[in-house]
Amino acid sequence: MGIGLNTKSILFDTQYSGAKLGTLVQYGPRTAYHGISVGEPHQMKRPDQVKTAPDQGMGDRVPPGQFLTTKFPVLTYGPEPKVDIDNWEIRIFGLVEREITLNWEQFSALQWTTTLADFHCVTQWSQLDNTWEGVTFSDLIAPTGPKPEAKFVMAHCYGGYSTNLPLSLAMDEGMLAHKQDGDPLGMSHGWPLRLIVPSIYAWKSAKWVNGIELMANDRPGFWEQRGYHNEGDPWKEERFWPELTK
Repeated sequence: MGIGLNTKSILFDTQYSGAKLGTLVQYGPRTAYHGISVGEPHQMKRPDQVKTAPDQGMGDRVPPGQFLTTKFPVLTYGPEPKVDIDNWEIRIFGLVEREITLNWEQFSALQWTTTLADFHCVTQWSQLDNTWEGVTFSDLIAPTGPKPEAKFVMAHCYGGYSTNLPLSLAMDEGMLAHKQDGDPLGMSHGWPLRLIVPSIYAWKSAKWVNGIELMANDRPGFWEQRGYHNEGDPWKEERFWPELTK
């Protein structure tokens, strides 16, 4: 099924995995792909149709337009990448003094941390109090010696997905997580490693991460090129490109 991106009909999900891209088309100052063959997508509502979350007694923990769930839905375009842990690697490169590539044994030998955080998906569900275990972003990249001019990050993933965020945000709260609530991530949730950045919408918490690129200038990732907001602050409901909310 093809997907057309325009101001009247927008199709969204949280992560791309191996979708076949069609014709590249220009959308104002941005680019979008017309004819993404990914099967039946999830239909997101336009910004002016997003509901206000009912009072669920959680005070300021539930962003506007979000609903609580105890489930953890799987939202991925295309087939899941097949990751072989024996051949798995993560590469940290770009504006660093020392580019490094770690296999799973080397990654596992780093200092691990446990953190408790909420999770907000752009498709309007939130799950509170998730326990994540893994390596903090700051601990992962410290040995590389980030250069002073590095201001942004691009996370790269098996399957071809990517997403961008400010380096300062990744340093403050980012984690490369292998476990959720005490158990290893399921394959559908990014095993063996996903990026967790709790304060922004979860398409930025990329699954199946295999690369961290440090950059001087911001560059849009997969969904940021196709209609998702560049920053993705759930408290401001930054779901879509600003020009699509007018």
